[in-house]
Amino acid sequence: MKDYLNYTGKICVVTGAASGIGKATIDILNELNAEVYALDRNPIDQENVKYISVDLNDKNSIDDAFKLIPDHIDCFFGVAGLSGAITNYYTTFTVNFIANKYITEEYLKPRMSQGGAIAYVTSSGGRHWEKYSHEFAPFIKAKTWEEMITALHNQANEDTIGMMSYPLSKRAMNFYMAEKAAELGDIGIRVNALLPGSTDTGMIDEFEVEAGGNDALIAETGVAHRLATPEEMALPLIFLNSDMAGFISGHPLIVDYANEALINIKLKKDRLNTRVGSKLLNLNFFQNILKKQLEPLDQKTTSTSSSETSKDSTKEEQTKEQPKEDTSSEEKQAQEEAPAKEEPIAQAEESKEEPSQAETTKEEDTTKDSSNSETESEEDVEIL
Repeated sequence: MKDYLNYTGKICVVTGAASGIGKATIDILNELNAEVYALDRNPIDQENVKYISVDLNDKNSIDDAFKLIPDHIDCFFGVAGLSGAITNYYTTFTVNFIANKYITEEYLKPRMSQGGAIAYVTSSGGRHWEKYSHEFAPFIKAKTWEEMITALHNQANEDTIGMMSYPLSKRAMNFYMAEKAAELGDIGIRVNALLPGSTDTGMIDEFEVEAGGNDALIAETGVAHRLATPEEMALPLIFLNSDMAGFISGHPLIVDYANEALINIKLKKDRLNTRVGSKLLNLNFFQNILKKQLEPLDQKTTSTSSSETSKDSTKEEQTKEQPKEDTSSEEKQAQEEAPAKEEPIAQAEESKEEPSQAETTKEEDTTKDSSNSETESEEDVEIL
């Protein structure tokens, strides 16, 4: 039987390869006899896979990593990403967008030839990138890593909550994918993006809190009514860079089990058709709302850490077998003390509470540029 995927012997580079969709991707590529270079901060011990340590938030680390990769690359899978729930605005945007653009411009374009293929994992949370392209235009126009970092500093403060950086970075990636598909198509290199729906990865707790709870997260899974597995996202990703997709380029492939279809036929509200790059989000008024929404995640992390510390201490002190400590009552109490689910920012904006005059004046210079360039009225901003 003919090998329609045709990965045998191909040099494949995968970022975010230690877990989730990235791990599922290198597992499948390994079975398809590809030569896999797996990039991640966390170690990977897998037969026939070449692990390379990299910090995608660090330009020098990326440069060092690509010194260990062959001069010719057949396929690139940009899987690594951050939710922004536990990382700041700068780190989230850098890993999700800046690193991908830098790798593409500095290493993929020079090392790929006709038949090469690039697939970025963006997000269904990055839809409507065409409509709101003005919000991330400075990052698209930037030519170097340093210029992108400057644009990032103009966009937000370093300690700005990272969760609003997530949809902006994913929209920017979808736009960038389309731009590269148009540019590199002339030399036979295909570029696509996979836009996953809600998937059960290592960041599931973060996305659950950002969505407003498990039920809200499941509601974004279309008619599946369950989270996707990492393999269910890795398989279409593998397809996009294979010979079977040889005439597909510039395509944002949404994999969400009909969630998009439900929106298109008006059976579901489109929560994502809103601006996410407004500099007003830097105001303390909005930052406090976001912090409040993320409190359950902080409490869960603290509770888990305290529980593990308690167990370790108990184990060291025990000299004979003792019954295990019952922490169920403590966990129950922590859940009862957790704040109620926070209203979306859109509802907060409609309330009577407004930013103080001092905060508005303080941020006047920050918002001046965006208000001049954005001619449409300010729309409600929802937590994605």
